Amino acid sequence: MTRVLLVALVIAGLVGLTPASHADGVRPVAVPPAGRAADTSHPDHVIGRGTPASCTSAAVVRAVRRGGVIRFDCGPEPVTIRMRRTAKVVNDSRRVVIDGGGLVTLDGGGERRILYQNTCDPKQHWTTSHCNDQASPRLTVQHLTLAHGSSVGETYDGGGGGAIFVRGGRLRIVDSTFVGNRCERRGPDLGGAAVRVLDQHRDRPVYVVGSTFRGGRCSNGGALSSIGVSWRVLNSTFVGNRAVGHGANPARAGTPGGGSGGAIYLDGNRFTLDLGGTLVRDNVAREGGGAVFFVSNDRTGTMRIRHSTLARNPSRGFETRGLPGIFFLGARRPGITDSTLR
Repeated sequence: MTRVLLVALVIAGLVGLTPASHADGVRPVAVPPAGRAADTSHPDHVIGRGTPASCTSAAVVRAVRRGGVIRFDCGPEPVTIRMRRTAKVVNDSRRVVIDGGGLVTLDGGGERRILYQNTCDPKQHWTTSHCNDQASPRLTVQHLTLAHGSSVGETYDGGGGGAIFVRGGRLRIVDSTFVGNRCERRGPDLGGAAVRVLDQHRDRPVYVVGSTFRGGRCSNGGALSSIGVSWRVLNSTFVGNRAVGHGANPARAGTPGGGSGGAIYLDGNRFTLDLGGTLVRDNVAREGGGAVFFVSNDRTGTMRIRHSTLARNPSRGFETRGLPGIFFLGARRPGITDSTLR
């Protein structure tokens, strides 16, 4: 690759952010500046002193509570940090950037959430009277793996978000991997085995860029879930996630509810989904939307799919005719460009 071409690709946001390949029928899309990795060359906190043993759960929890830019120094080899407690963002932090450098896994051990940010939770410092539309904290997770997180038993603000739960402020996920995360197996409107989001400042979108989601299990949304939140999911991969609830939403009589959005479950009124350069394959919904469940209750929400492949995402109960793997209710039929749905 020539230097001129490499510089051009970096500027366009196309380098290093393409887990799905051309062989999958996926073509990467340009990433706007708001979706690119943060500069962590001058960290506020460095976790570790050059060895795996120096990188501990307590150090992660402490650094996240302090806020700012966080990096790791755990040695030259990949390291897994077993989280003994959930790392919680304090609401008077302006920003929190967690950069794993491509070597760090935070593992919830199937017992706890990994990261939590909630501007409406007074235990994390009450900072404004408009907590559901607060500009900060701005949480960025990049070059990091989050594995085996679980929100089972967490009920505050509705639960969900086995790896990451966010309400308020902003969230950006770049070049990260989510593996084997869990949330409750039943319930009509909770979800997000990996990520659950409620509210973003001024209704700006959550960016998920160059990231991979595998093996998530939840009542709804085997990977992502939100209510009234917009998403830009770019150059990412969703494989083998499942919505395992039963009875849909609202729950049918005699059922606990849930089972929709094998990979992605989005509900609310006015919100958008931009799915670009992304592979969604072999995800399953027990009810609707093996790949994507999108319901805009007031029919103002919009969705577009571009340069993406959605394949083998069975909806065991229902889906929208002509949109394999998708259940959609919105302002108009999704815009589909240079994409494969099968």
